Amino acid sequence: MEKKKEPKSLILDLLKHHPEGLTIQKLSKLANMSRITVTKYMHELIGEGNIIERKIGVARLMFAKERFLETVKEEDIIKKLREKLK
Repeated sequence: MEKKKEPKSLILDLLKHHPEGLTIQKLSKLANMSRITVTKYMHELIGEGNIIERKIGVARLMFAKERFLETVKEEDIIKKLREKLK
């Protein structure tokens, strides 16, 4: 019998596999949970420092902290390399 993942672990895994970020609505569909339940766990994960929330217009995107930081570092490195090549 397959053991069901804890909701916070499931949400964190989904965010790690989607470095572009996910909205609460998309997370609730992928995790097969209600938006209210996902929101509850999102607030807990933000408080623990495991995820980052970023508002883009009216949308709120969630990112796994480690993946978000890796992406930001990659963008900085690419920008610096382009400046050196000019």
